[in-house]
Amino acid sequence: MKIVILGAGQVGASVAESLLSEQNDITVVDLDGPRLRALQDRLDLRTVTGNAAHPGVLREAGIEDADLLVAVTQSDETNLVACKLATRMFNVPRRVARVRAADFLQDEQVLGREGFEVDLAICPEQVLTEYLVKLVEFPEALQVLDFADGRVSLVAVRAFQGGPMVGRPIRDLRSHVPSVDARIVAVFRQDKAILPEGDTVILAGDEVFCLAASRDIRQVMQELRRMDRPVRRVMIAGGGNIGQRLARALERDYSVKVIEHNKRRCELLAERLERALVLSGDATDEELLEQEGVGELDLFIAVTNDDENNIMGSLLAKRMGARRVVSLINRRSYVDLVQSGQIDIALSPAQATIGQLLAHVRRGDVVAVHSLRRGAAEALEAVVHGDRESCRVTGRRVEEIELPPGSLIGAVVRGDQVLMAHHDIRIEAGDHVIVFVSDKRNLSRVEKLFQVSAGFL
Repeated sequence: MKIVILGAGQVGASVAESLLSEQNDITVVDLDGPRLRALQDRLDLRTVTGNAAHPGVLREAGIEDADLLVAVTQSDETNLVACKLATRMFNVPRRVARVRAADFLQDEQVLGREGFEVDLAICPEQVLTEYLVKLVEFPEALQVLDFADGRVSLVAVRAFQGGPMVGRPIRDLRSHVPSVDARIVAVFRQDKAILPEGDTVILAGDEVFCLAASRDIRQVMQELRRMDRPVRRVMIAGGGNIGQRLARALERDYSVKVIEHNKRRCELLAERLERALVLSGDATDEELLEQEGVGELDLFIAVTNDDENNIMGSLLAKRMGARRVVSLINRRSYVDLVQSGQIDIALSPAQATIGQLLAHVRRGDVVAVHSLRRGAAEALEAVVHGDRESCRVTGRRVEEIELPPGSLIGAVVRGDQVLMAHHDIRIEAGDHVIVFVSDKRNLSRVEKLFQVSAGFL
């Protein structure tokens, strides 16, 4: 597939890296020449320096032959204009735009056929807010992801010494929670993926991915780690777009404080937030944190625009007694560095928001994609079509499907029924199948399994 990406920032670079690993032809456009050269030194792709809203620059990038345009510059207006040009002048079949302004997102006419003709609008700030809200609801989890309109949940937890399932083989899970049908779909031990078999023993410190119906997921989590008390007190460091959205999402159900260093921004936040307390100051100010009772916090979330401030603020809050700390970090090297230390969750914005776009790019009828372990693995939800002759999945039992190494089918959703994918489950047309892929190099092989042959009517 030939893809043109507009914008070489964190989101654009992450999208390029993810799609390039799947043998796509990628061209990236940006105004920043040095940034493009740094990207080209790291990845095998083409770059074009110029304004992404100019037709000449788009032509130079090869837009006339592109299968997909991904407009993720920092400017909503540039992204929208580029999508309009891609449709009317160059007949690009699919167009994705990063859109941050609520005015654009709330008006379907602006984005639709009568407007800028955007097939998929992505708002990274809103995706991140929803992601963080899930972590507040499940304070024990490292990652919480939904499939099938919320009917199925995939949760990553760190197994702790003394947990009921720790030191026991995976097959014992059924006897521990006999009333719940659940599946452990992956185990990561010291950053290495272990394909879970019945005799695989869970060890303390393992990162375990559990799949179950959403109503049952807490019961499964209790077998692997100590359940924390519910979150009540939250402090958000950073009152930018993400901090504001998160405070508004949480303030009705939790005690929320927001620390923002810009006084004018503090005044604006105070006007827009109903119950959250807005504090003017620096999240790395030890005296301020002590005055505001950081030691009594259930959760400290650092979402400023500065990675170093997020890291230092989170480390300081943890040292002063905050029960759990989450830090937003743009640089991937930093994420891997601090994730295993004092910071409970180091979150990469680009990896958290890339799923929507990947679902739009995947072959076959893929309706949801979630990036796992900072992009190292993926979980996807695919809809089954065709019959036994036209599709390599339809009408077959799970044990008959030839999945590539490191991949497994975790669950099948049939209407309102959630079925864990045991070996004898037969997959039918219309089923939503959730697949875990620990090695992204095998994604194209997984996608082909769900494709229907051209002769199917």
